[in-house]
Amino acid sequence: MTNIFIGGAWPYANGSLHLGRLASLLPGDVLARYFRAKGDNVLFVSGSDCHGTPVAVQAAKEGVSPSDYAGRYHKEFLECFEKLGFSYDKYTRTDVDYHHNVVKELFLKLLDNKYLYRKTIQQNYCETDRQFLPDRYVEGTCPVCGHRARGDQCDFCSTLLDPLDLRDRSCKLCGSTPVERPTEHFYISLSHFQSQLEDYLYREKGWRENAKLLTSRYLMEGLKDRAVTRDLSWGVDVPVSGFEDKKIYVWIEAVCGYLSASKQWADEVGGNCESFWLEGKGDIVSYYVHGKDNVPFHTLIWPAILLGIGGFHLPDKIISCEYMTLEGQKFSTSRNWAVWVPDLLRRYDPDSIRYFLIANGPEKRDADFSWREFIHSHNGELLGAYGNFVNRTLAFIEKSFNGEIPKGEISETWRNNIEELYLKAGTLIESGQLKEALELIFSSIRKANKYFDEQKPWLQLKEQRDACEQTLYTCVQTIANLAQLLNPFIPFSCEKVRGFLNLKEPTWKPVFVSSQQRIVGLIILFERIDVKRIDEETTLLNNQLSE
Repeated sequence: MTNIFIGGAWPYANGSLHLGRLASLLPGDVLARYFRAKGDNVLFVSGSDCHGTPVAVQAAKEGVSPSDYAGRYHKEFLECFEKLGFSYDKYTRTDVDYHHNVVKELFLKLLDNKYLYRKTIQQNYCETDRQFLPDRYVEGTCPVCGHRARGDQCDFCSTLLDPLDLRDRSCKLCGSTPVERPTEHFYISLSHFQSQLEDYLYREKGWRENAKLLTSRYLMEGLKDRAVTRDLSWGVDVPVSGFEDKKIYVWIEAVCGYLSASKQWADEVGGNCESFWLEGKGDIVSYYVHGKDNVPFHTLIWPAILLGIGGFHLPDKIISCEYMTLEGQKFSTSRNWAVWVPDLLRRYDPDSIRYFLIANGPEKRDADFSWREFIHSHNGELLGAYGNFVNRTLAFIEKSFNGEIPKGEISETWRNNIEELYLKAGTLIESGQLKEALELIFSSIRKANKYFDEQKPWLQLKEQRDACEQTLYTCVQTIANLAQLLNPFIPFSCEKVRGFLNLKEPTWKPVFVSSQQRIVGLIILFERIDVKRIDEETTLLNNQLSE
């Protein structure tokens, strides 16, 4: 049995989730559900990123504590993930004592191993607001590409920056030009790990192409040591005397959450955390699922921390999504150009959302969400192909065979097709090619629908009852296996189908339903969405933008 660790990106608890962010999180749950069905030992963790100046600033505006402010969105995230069927083993938050303690332990371990050192630097200071500015509160022009940039990374060209390198700098809080003042911080010796990380990059085979390209680029430019502390009021305390007014930098602290969440899970349920993390404790495969803007933190920063601590298993599979746009434009929370997940869940089936984000998501290139494509995807694929095949088959049996599955035998051809589908789809899922896996399964659904049409069981019933029974028996076996093959992607409808056929929990191997077993509680899997909703939703979106 393989120990499968899946680390899902930590959404920032400063606002509601939008669909673009959800698209980069969902693959983690698909992987977790697949490996559990396969029989592997799975640990799937994530949490809400509650630290950072934006949370502190917004909390102060509202007159609440940063923890309470972040907690509002943490609760909302939990509700959304539950409605979407996310199967986290542990979903926590970064402002809990457990996380703080683990981060401090890792910090001190790096310090003991001499991978952290003190350095006095010049830092942006706003004389109007009377504070050192967090990186994301310094705006200016990127010295590499010339576009507007903010903080320590240019979102346009992905260059890692020192905020002091930005040209025409300004304070995001008040707009004034910051000055430079000296301050002392701890730095991590990233440059020390250059050769080890180069070997690591060229050794790994489970990274998406964007992760390989970005990481290769950073390594070719040469890794630079980076500050791991900052002059902040909200975050994890620096466990060193003389640094009481500073915090551990959120970019190094947040990735440590994968380990802190794992340890918290182990303590709470009596699980074995070490089997997912320590080399020599068993067969480990680790997946990290996130958007491409987080690539360097998972392929360079986190591996460097683990190397600095020693004895820990490095990330194997980097499942880094490209960007998703909305009706051809970039998602923008400031302009309210977004489809908000809580709102979407109030009006649409979670399986419809999950299906669209995998089948049409930003797996290898940027993808677009449009209301037209979303609604046609639901009506054409979920309802028209999958739902139609399930309901036409089982409803026919209810009407013509009193709900009892007819007698029959699965042919060698159909059995081989089913077995091959598990093998091929599983291989694609394990390599992070979820879109191809889903398309492969749906191609088999289209073939099954074609088989039903060609066999014409409604005519066979009158002319060749035995042939009719064989046709329906074959279709039922296909449906039973689709309820397993599709479960990682659309679990809610698959659970209903397993209920119709009295099947147990999903496994990743062929199952066959006995003849004369009775169909139970048959209902329609999906309702058609009126295409008028396309114009209605588009109008709402445009009105939302103008508010």
